[in-house]
Amino acid sequence: MDFQKVAKNLLFIDIETVSGQPSLDLLEDRMRELWLKKASYLQNPDNLNEADFYFDRSGIYAEFGKVIVIGLGFVHWNEEQSMCLKVKAISGKDEAEVLREFKRLIEKKYKPNDLMLCAHNGKEFDFPYLCRRMVVNGIEIPKSLQLASKKPWEVPHLDTMDMWRFGDKKHYTSLDLLAAIFGIPSSKSELSGDQVNETFYHEDDLEKVARYCREDIVVLAQVFLKYQNMELIKPENVERLE
Repeated sequence: MDFQKVAKNLLFIDIETVSGQPSLDLLEDRMRELWLKKASYLQNPDNLNEADFYFDRSGIYAEFGKVIVIGLGFVHWNEEQSMCLKVKAISGKDEAEVLREFKRLIEKKYKPNDLMLCAHNGKEFDFPYLCRRMVVNGIEIPKSLQLASKKPWEVPHLDTMDMWRFGDKKHYTSLDLLAAIFGIPSSKSELSGDQVNETFYHEDDLEKVARYCREDIVVLAQVFLKYQNMELIKPENVERLE
């Protein structure tokens, strides 16, 4: 595989999501009833009360959550022909504007039939979540995310979790675990996924979430390179754009 040629159209992405409202009692009555109905079917091993369970779990469901950060990363080569990675995060409290900026960026930079998106668990989470939230916000889905009528081999999406399954449909492996077994530094030094809602709503620290998302992109790209049996990108060749 000519990776330099592939990399021109390869975009690593990761999203951070939170509950649609900071608390259950702020949901309008109809949505509150629908959430409680859905929650009744979900496992609650910690026996959280209704309010805490909403705050803890609703953000992972596109019907009840929203996108606050979209992390992006792309590989390029410098003048010395060393592989480099640029990462940035589109973030904001206005979900519609975050989604529109993401749409503008990928449509300006990439041809829809050439763009390959890569995420961890992207096929089951990131890609459909983005599409659903775009529909909710009245935003036309970019062609690169439109899957209707496409055959599986025509879908230009890569999923590092799906790749790790090697055909085992039941197997789930976190990105952090893959990073550990490959000797890649963790992205969880400042924050972890289960703390995003707390950080966004109670600490009002969106930038902290954005930093965490950018670090997830670094890990994602390095794991992908491991799959290709390629050398990892050196730390000094990772550029984090604000």
